[in-house]
Amino acid sequence: MTTRTTPETGSESRVDSARQFMEGTARVLERRQLEAFLDDAPVEPVLDALRPYRNSDGGFGHALEPDVRCPGSQPSAALTALGVLAEIGATNDPMVTATADWVASVARPDGGVPQVLPSALGHPRTPWMEPNDESSFLTFAIAGRLHQLGVEHPWLDAATAWSWQELESQKEAGGYTVVFALQFLDAVPDPDRAAAAIDRLRPSIRPDGTVPVPGGIEGEHIKPLELSPRPETPSRALFTPAQIDADLERLASEQLDDGGWDFHFLHWMPAQSSEWRGIVTLGALQVLREHGRL
Repeated sequence: MTTRTTPETGSESRVDSARQFMEGTARVLERRQLEAFLDDAPVEPVLDALRPYRNSDGGFGHALEPDVRCPGSQPSAALTALGVLAEIGATNDPMVTATADWVASVARPDGGVPQVLPSALGHPRTPWMEPNDESSFLTFAIAGRLHQLGVEHPWLDAATAWSWQELESQKEAGGYTVVFALQFLDAVPDPDRAAAAIDRLRPSIRPDGTVPVPGGIEGEHIKPLELSPRPETPSRALFTPAQIDADLERLASEQLDDGGWDFHFLHWMPAQSSEWRGIVTLGALQVLREHGRL
């Protein structure tokens, strides 16, 4: 049974413990990302670790996103892949454009992308990952990653138009819609329009800076640093410095005795749990370093 570390844990000890956890628990992909992030290791091993999740249609599957464990290509896996490529600055890698092409091939006529495609049927997946033909909130996040990567693509134009229409017509967003909308708004190259849209999301955020997750586990909520993980981004307008400082203290304190961090949504099966723990441990270290806490 793991327990939380004390807030006084030193940065060197924190990183060493996290390395041990990642080596023992995380996937090769996240281990290579950790090396590139902490040690300035070459990014090619990250790309080599990402490619096996790719399919011949240009998309990604094979549980790259741990909540959908089918071999077929899925939008959530495409989002994960684009996130990896963006984090390592692989803007010119052929996988970027190929992924955009694949996303375009499964997009709805309005430019939106479904959350889960029918290829997930018959394969393990979390309860919220049910196939649906409707355009989903993943459109925000995928478009945001492509903007972050500097991509020019016809689908991105359509997805950006879809995103603006959704943001400017919704009365109030909730749950992960807020997360993915902020990812789009932090990346889209239209700062004035983005600032106005961010301000319209303010009623979705509780006074403590969190967003509840309808239908999640008991008490599930999204925290400030999950909504706005990077300093000096437009989404920071939604939070006070005190809220960010408090959440940094919370994040640092949640490192466990095994060196890793845990996640605060449904632990559904052993593989999903260990894979997500590797992902969130990498993410926690990145957030702490970007805020000068490592």
